[in-house]
Amino acid sequence: MKLSRLLNALGEVQFSGDEEMDISSIEIHSKKTGPNSLFIAIPGLKSDGHDFLEKAYNAGVRAFVTQKPFKRPGAATIIVPDSRTAVSELAAEFYCHPTKTMTLIGITGTNGKTTTAFLLESILNEAGHSPGILSTIEYRYKSHKQKAENTTPDPVTLQKIFREMADADTKYAVMEVSSHGLNQHRVENCHFNTAIFTNLTPEHLDYHGTMDEYYLSKERFFTEILRKSSKKNRAAVINLDDPMGRLLLERIPCKTISYGLKNGDVHAENTLFSASGIQADIVTKDQTFSIKSLLTGTFNLYNILAAIAASMHLNISTKKIIQGIEKTTGIPGRMERIENNKEIFIFVDYAHTGDALENVLKTLKKVSARKILTVFGCGGDRDQGKRPVMGRVAADYSSVVILTSDNPRSEDPGKIIREIEKGVVERGFTKAENNSDTHNTGQRYFVIKDRRTAIQKAISLAQPGDVVLIAGKGHETYQQTGDGIIHFDDREEVRRALNSMQEHIQAQLYRG
Repeated sequence: MKLSRLLNALGEVQFSGDEEMDISSIEIHSKKTGPNSLFIAIPGLKSDGHDFLEKAYNAGVRAFVTQKPFKRPGAATIIVPDSRTAVSELAAEFYCHPTKTMTLIGITGTNGKTTTAFLLESILNEAGHSPGILSTIEYRYKSHKQKAENTTPDPVTLQKIFREMADADTKYAVMEVSSHGLNQHRVENCHFNTAIFTNLTPEHLDYHGTMDEYYLSKERFFTEILRKSSKKNRAAVINLDDPMGRLLLERIPCKTISYGLKNGDVHAENTLFSASGIQADIVTKDQTFSIKSLLTGTFNLYNILAAIAASMHLNISTKKIIQGIEKTTGIPGRMERIENNKEIFIFVDYAHTGDALENVLKTLKKVSARKILTVFGCGGDRDQGKRPVMGRVAADYSSVVILTSDNPRSEDPGKIIREIEKGVVERGFTKAENNSDTHNTGQRYFVIKDRRTAIQKAISLAQPGDVVLIAGKGHETYQQTGDGIIHFDDREEVRRALNSMQEHIQAQLYRG
């Protein structure tokens, strides 16, 4: 592609150099550049792409997008006011605006994005559409699958994936849209048919600063991104039960479809929750139909309602919607049950906010009359305000709380735990005298920094019929510490603990 074509996509900018230069790739990381690359220098939170201009030039790059002058022999330079906005324009143009040719559904909100995306994928599969999906867990389409690095990829990666989807004849795509992605203009020039809002609760305040700013990042998805979409039949699907959802409804400049437990264009009646799932009658403006789901809990009913509302906007038949919901058997790391022969109910869940943790624990409380043992921590270098909140939530619904590490990053794990501990103590819990204590009495908490040992402790304390919740990491397969990233999977650790217990029991029987 000629540089002139990319230059025209930006409108009026300051340019110097040869606009007929051939461009074979656009890059935002200097390590990926080479001859015929266009390198876009973006100021970041931890590093500034402008600091790598010289490195890219030495690697053979001769075309640059910057926010300040960069003059070198043979170099073409485009100076823009905001390179974050520019990269979205350039990526869409370089990959020939792939989302214009597909039906694109985006989901934003604090909780529920991944489950709603998986539900929609299942429904679209039943309708014969073979959709692509970009989620917190992975990006996939057709036979292609790759692990997700970010919930919402950077604009270059995003448009490249959409181009590959379009070339593979993928007509429908579902994606999670994060507040970071919206704030950093990653989804500019993506043409959405449907935008879904799930809910808004405190999260990412270390980045956004205030709940108002967090909300405004989400609002942009509807008032700017969706509004600018080239699609004619656009719609916003909004959770009517969420206060911020009701505020959004007043500000969205296109068709809206509301949903809620008891009110909204799509809502539920005759709902039955159990350990085996959800049954409900779904009421719309035109019809009432029954659904059964293997997912459980009120929060998952919200996700189901969101997926139904979006599917109806896409004119998918009721029959296919019902089938898609029934075939969604589980989402990795979302209330994922680990089977075992100890007759305890073990769940691994991604809940890492106070609201998400409360939703999960409320559900478990409803379906089990036995004790709940909760293992969790909070991530380092992230919102500190949620730490005591999560401590209070865990204590409100659990008999035993085990505080541990969860991606401490550069922070001291002990410091993070002490901040969570304040909330647990507020609820009257007492600290176990030592971590070898095996008396399974209620209203106690343990502090075990090592997450593997903490999981082992919870499994050892649980009695038949008890519930063990391992919260915070869900599908993640790593632990981020001050020393770097190591492999760590809560599900593997649960199975390791179960196997270790079984081997211990067999050894005792043998000795006996």
